Amino acid sequence: MERLKLVLQYFQSNSESISNGICIILALVSVKIYTSFDFNCPCLPQYNKLYSLGVMIVPPIILFFLGVLVNRHTGVMMDEWMRPTGNRSKNPAVVKYLFSAMLQRALLAPMVWILVTLLDGKILICAFSVSVDPAIFSELPNNTGLDVVKIMAKVPCKEDVIFRNSSFRKAVTRYIRCYSQAVGWSILLFLIVLGALARLIKPCFDDHATFLQTRYWSNYLDIEQKLFDETCVLHARDFARKCVVQFFEDMREDAIIHLPHPPFLNNFRDESEDEEEERLHGITKQEQLDRLLNKWYYSKPELDVTKAAYRPRACVTWENRKGHTLYSDV
Repeated sequence: MERLKLVLQYFQSNSESISNGICIILALVSVKIYTSFDFNCPCLPQYNKLYSLGVMIVPPIILFFLGVLVNRHTGVMMDEWMRPTGNRSKNPAVVKYLFSAMLQRALLAPMVWILVTLLDGKILICAFSVSVDPAIFSELPNNTGLDVVKIMAKVPCKEDVIFRNSSFRKAVTRYIRCYSQAVGWSILLFLIVLGALARLIKPCFDDHATFLQTRYWSNYLDIEQKLFDETCVLHARDFARKCVVQFFEDMREDAIIHLPHPPFLNNFRDESEDEEEERLHGITKQEQLDRLLNKWYYSKPELDVTKAAYRPRACVTWENRKGHTLYSDV
């Protein structure tokens, strides 16, 4: 249970971890879909390859675009690529890094589907049973009145009557499955070796400091957009509450009730109103808000927080009657 909590905390730590978790879930879903998929080869010479290629290609394409759709890097990358320059210059290295991260995660589920289909072998048996030379196998059922091509097309259909009490179909399927699994394991080995070599060779050619900068600013773009969205949600909530309260106050009848007013209530209201005003950030009209959102898109703020970091503070100084400083406090 503790390990499960640690895994969940890792996947919830940042957007990159969440994207990794979603891609792993998509990969597991692709395996589950394939295992529950009812594969029925048409067993006809003109349709076997078409059906098999459809099963081999169409689901990976769907999984790829689904991976692109659910990946947060996709939105961040497109926003950075398409936005106007404004006060902030674009960094092509950040866009390239985000595209690479998005592409790697989106390709995980399709590659899992392709590898599972190759290791299982059913699809290649359906697609290439016609291409196998029947002369290398014995017990070919030649008393059915069908030509060899149609007989070989029926090899994937184990319930067909022409293969009853015959080991020919099992020999052909075993032969094609061996090739299919060999291709699948070869692709898996190639991907593992390619990933290992890329991990080992990349530091020799790339500047690690540049990579750290690119990774930092890609994370910054994601966090900046999140904080902006959260701030907009808080502002919209307070803005809506102000509008509703103002509406009810305008509709209220002008009734005056004389009651004693405790002084602490004034302080409480002043503090709550100050907090609400701070959340609204002085944006109290629709035109102001539209201009703010328009400026955020067309003119992103420059990456310089010197003014906010070194904001001047009020200094209180006590002096004596002669003007000499006794004590100062910031």
